[in-house]
Amino acid sequence: MQVSLDNTGKASFDDIYDRPDPSAYYRRMADLDYCIPELAKPHFERIIADRRAAIGAAPTVLDIGCSYGVNAALLRLDTTVAELAEHYREGDTAARIARDRARLAAADPEPGVRFIGMDAAAPALSYAAEAGLLDDVVHADLEAADPTEPQRRLLATADLVISTGCVGYVTDRTLLRVARAHGTRLPWMAHFVLRMFDFEPIAKQLADLGYRIEQVPGTFRQRRFASEAEQTQVLNTLSANGIDPTGMEADGWLHAQLHLCIPEDRPTTDEDRP
Repeated sequence: MQVSLDNTGKASFDDIYDRPDPSAYYRRMADLDYCIPELAKPHFERIIADRRAAIGAAPTVLDIGCSYGVNAALLRLDTTVAELAEHYREGDTAARIARDRARLAAADPEPGVRFIGMDAAAPALSYAAEAGLLDDVVHADLEAADPTEPQRRLLATADLVISTGCVGYVTDRTLLRVARAHGTRLPWMAHFVLRMFDFEPIAKQLADLGYRIEQVPGTFRQRRFASEAEQTQVLNTLSANGIDPTGMEADGWLHAQLHLCIPEDRPTTDEDRP
């Protein structure tokens, strides 16, 4: 299959975000051994637990670039990308929604945690909400404009903001708008960022807002390259940025790093909530 490249040099998968359900998405991702949500899962579980302890209640988690509620699905259904590819293989959209809702009703490893998804792909958000994977959604492109007032109020409820690959497509414009949504309280953040994208300029601006930034040691595989052209383009980008791809991108895998952004402020109280 011929895969086109987007303006970042990565393979474009725009065609699989406008479907009524995630069956095509998970099949394509499974074919590429897309695994970063699985590698991110234990880190998200730990920081969700830490946030719960810090505020004394189940947190609200905002997933930026959530598509079909992928991170929420892995956390709430205790599953994998490969398993979801099989799970969505049979039935129509209505049947898939019913199966997801039934699985959530049977067991949810993150009871009480509220998941909000933000994405520019309306069909993906709609499915995730209908299936119950997301408790609420924000259909917005914060690269282009400020959130509307209803969107801002919803973003302001986030205790923790996560992402697994959208930074690079979204920039400081989106992350700062999310961080400032509440006005007096900063959410915790955990972003998995591909090595081809420089997080340092964003980190500096977040630090100016009052965040302490920590890069977790090591790297995390995202997926295999979709084509030789994609690998070549990414290797060229890494080389231009002085980043050695040996043992990582040179071996056929996109790699990401985890950046934790924790505000150095007072603990959250009920008065801080919008």
